[in-house]
Amino acid sequence: MNDSQNTPKTSRRQTGGAKKNPAPMEVLRQARTQLAELTGTEAEKVTSFEQSEDGWSLEIEVLELSRVPDTMSLMASYQVDLDPEGQLTGYRRVRRYERGRSDAHRPGGR
Repeated sequence: MNDSQNTPKTSRRQTGGAKKNPAPMEVLRQARTQLAELTGTEAEKVTSFEQSEDGWSLEIEVLELSRVPDTMSLMASYQVDLDPEGQLTGYRRVRRYERGRSDAHRPGGR
């Protein structure tokens, strides 16, 4: 018997073979953490989350500028893209707004 036959299957899976994609909740955690490290802002909530052929796409809201009263604080919404393993591949700010403001009417009744 050689060493690979004596090695438990779990060890072989961890050290070689195909990578296992993370669970959706782990992807959310990784996206929030990575965006915070890059922008210096803390993620407040994830407002959209979708898996695609290329990985994951999320929209994350962050507090950009705290003001008093809190309803006047500046918020931003970021589009965040991750690869299938949950590593951030890109992000961009798609919207900036005051916390107390609602979205303008969007086409299609939304």
